[in-house]
Amino acid sequence: MSRARRWTTWTVAVVLVLVVVFLVWANIVMQGTRAAALQVWRDDRVAVRDASDAVVMTPTGSANGVGVVFVPGAKVDAYAYMASFRQVVAAGTTVVITKPTLNLAFFDPRPLATFEAHVPSVHTWAVGGHSLGGVRACQLADSPEVAGLLLFGSYCANDLSGSDLDVLSLSGSRDGLSTPAKVEAARERLPASATMTELQGVNHADFGAYGAQPGDRTATVPRAQARAEIAAAVTRWVDGLRASGLH
Repeated sequence: MSRARRWTTWTVAVVLVLVVVFLVWANIVMQGTRAAALQVWRDDRVAVRDASDAVVMTPTGSANGVGVVFVPGAKVDAYAYMASFRQVVAAGTTVVITKPTLNLAFFDPRPLATFEAHVPSVHTWAVGGHSLGGVRACQLADSPEVAGLLLFGSYCANDLSGSDLDVLSLSGSRDGLSTPAKVEAARERLPASATMTELQGVNHADFGAYGAQPGDRTATVPRAQARAEIAAAVTRWVDGLRASGLH
């Protein structure tokens, strides 16, 4: 075998190994906490269905016509966010939690319409995300039909400062990944009207229900308290979307 052929064979082998390693890594996700998920499944105010490309949460009572397409953080199971939105959905809002390609939002080219189609009765749509999912949500929010942007422990890489989006950015004072300093540094990329709320004692993993996350700091408030504060803030934000009547 010639040197050139040996080099080509070795290169192909290395590439194949790297691809396999990446695929294995991408498919090892942080699973949702069973106890938190069971609380959602057992709540008769909330209906949950698996739509293959998303987890669709709808209120069983009166719906308010508002929906949020929510993008999970990198390698976090979509079901891990059901507990975060339980009370929000019970109050009337529809939430569609996407299942990103390879569990990484940046590999998912599908438009919002793909997920909005799961609930055609919704007339006002917002987009949101956690961590890197929030960065992807910022990209999806740069569209005239999107009414609002919801960020959980995240910030934008693209500039939305000139938009009329109704933005709610929830961050945690104990977040070791999307730190308060990082959120503040990216503030200029959001509209001046954006609501910036730093939740005291809350860490990065508190925005979902999937256990501890490497690199995070220790939360100083109970997870149930963090979840209640998040739900209350999102519910108020949704009320603002409904009242604005701009979209």
